[in-house]
Amino acid sequence: MGALDGKVVLVTGGGNGIGRDCALIAAQEGAKVVVNDLGAGLKGDDEGSAGPAEKVAQEIRAAGGEAVSNSDSVTNLDAVYGMVEQAKKAFGGLHAVINPAGILRDVMFHKMTERDWDQVIEVHMRGSFNVARATIELFREQNDGAYMFFTSTSGLFGNIGQANYGAAKMGIAGLSRIIAMEGARNNVRANCLAPVAWTRMTQSVPIKDEAAAARRAVMAEKIRADQPARFSVAMVTPAAANVSGQIFGSSGENIILYSQPRPIETVTKEEGWTVATILSEAVPKMAPKFFDLNRAPMAGAQPAKAPA
Repeated sequence: MGALDGKVVLVTGGGNGIGRDCALIAAQEGAKVVVNDLGAGLKGDDEGSAGPAEKVAQEIRAAGGEAVSNSDSVTNLDAVYGMVEQAKKAFGGLHAVINPAGILRDVMFHKMTERDWDQVIEVHMRGSFNVARATIELFREQNDGAYMFFTSTSGLFGNIGQANYGAAKMGIAGLSRIIAMEGARNNVRANCLAPVAWTRMTQSVPIKDEAAAARRAVMAEKIRADQPARFSVAMVTPAAANVSGQIFGSSGENIILYSQPRPIETVTKEEGWTVATILSEAVPKMAPKFFDLNRAPMAGAQPAKAPA
């Protein structure tokens, strides 16, 4: 028996990378899978193709599993409702959503256009809203539903050249947390994952020197897409019913639980603060606990720098 026997799972971005492995592994665990992928390029600026999603669905069926494909965009709420209806028509229901669909438009913020910003926010933030909004009522009514959203260390830690991507990914972490809080009494769970894996997104970062090329070779061998995919699938199984509202990471064979923002220092002045006392007393009191601007190290991998 598989960990997802009897369950139906929608996987977005399922034609490539982590999404592809999520779809394949979910099917291996007994799920019936709706494989969604627009089939567009990494920047999301072309019309896309039905080919990638259908190829993965065919691979699942060839292995004895059940799958259908969908090539609509997660940026369109009506289209996502259509994915839900497709799941119901093909398999009789829907129980989980794994949502790694995404694009990149990396550029330094002072050079970023509105289009660079809007497209990334639309796919990641709006797309996450859409897949949740189109399914939340169903999940609440059936008292059974699980989400795996995808955040990123680019949001949690920051990464130069990815203000659009990092902003969206931090927004997703907040969305996931609140859905988990609101869904708790109806057995609706939500978690998010910050993956590090060798995917076409990673490959898109230019190689600037031999050291970068060497790091990339290590990533390709040790930090694979199937590793975060396996964790994502595990978290939407009934066996993980007690796990919700968490931010996880996956880097190679390292599974990471991240802290979430909580107060670390409070200073109080009963008579009230002035600009002068804020600068002379409050800031110096807090300064030892300030975070610097260095990107936090990731277990098992060297973070890639975004292009200038």
